[in-house]
Amino acid sequence: MHFGTLFVVLLSMALQARPAAQGTAVPFVGCKSDGQVGPLAAPDAPDRVVRADAKIAGRLSYYKAEAGPGVLGPRGWNCFSIISSSGATLYLTPGPINYENMASPITGPAIQLSWRSGETSGRFIVAQVAARVFPAVKDFVQHVIRETPASDFPFGPYPSDRLVYRGDRIVEFETPAGSEGLGTIMRLQRNNAPISGVAILKGTVPDLWLLSVRLPSDMSDLATSIIRQVEQEP
Repeated sequence: MHFGTLFVVLLSMALQARPAAQGTAVPFVGCKSDGQVGPLAAPDAPDRVVRADAKIAGRLSYYKAEAGPGVLGPRGWNCFSIISSSGATLYLTPGPINYENMASPITGPAIQLSWRSGETSGRFIVAQVAARVFPAVKDFVQHVIRETPASDFPFGPYPSDRLVYRGDRIVEFETPAGSEGLGTIMRLQRNNAPISGVAILKGTVPDLWLLSVRLPSDMSDLATSIIRQVEQEP
């Protein structure tokens, strides 16, 4: 089996989402992918059952690419996934989205769910986030620092971020409008709207799930359900 195909198969098996036991069904939306393994078609799957208030669920869909985790988002948005040797990132935006325009920073409303492997080149971003908010894995961070300048891994939270810990490996955050923080550590750029989300570490050699959510003001009430769903993913 070709390495690229094997990578996608293993990633899909490791991160395959399972329906919640109870909840409300929302439409499944398959997302196209591109990147290291080449273009991948959007998958097809049954509606997804989510734990959300029925009125909120009626405004949401469940978006997922062939590889990587899935995420709730406003119904009718567009999605695209980028796959690399470090992991995968799924993007949702209200406007058109494709491989070419993903090279630019995102300045408007968007949802970004990134998975980064702590055992590949993804370990650098895992360590950067862990240094900020996960002191429980300081040994992992120190191991990565041996490979690169320590100045790339400042310890302690961003000054403006508001953090709510749900455990020593899961923290919800809000990066305020106009500020740098966990919400802007990847592709979303700061603007006049806040970014909310959650960072989660999984596994002995930690993998990182980093969700960043910036919604239009009339959709802000969806953010909590989007974040909670990612926290409940296996």
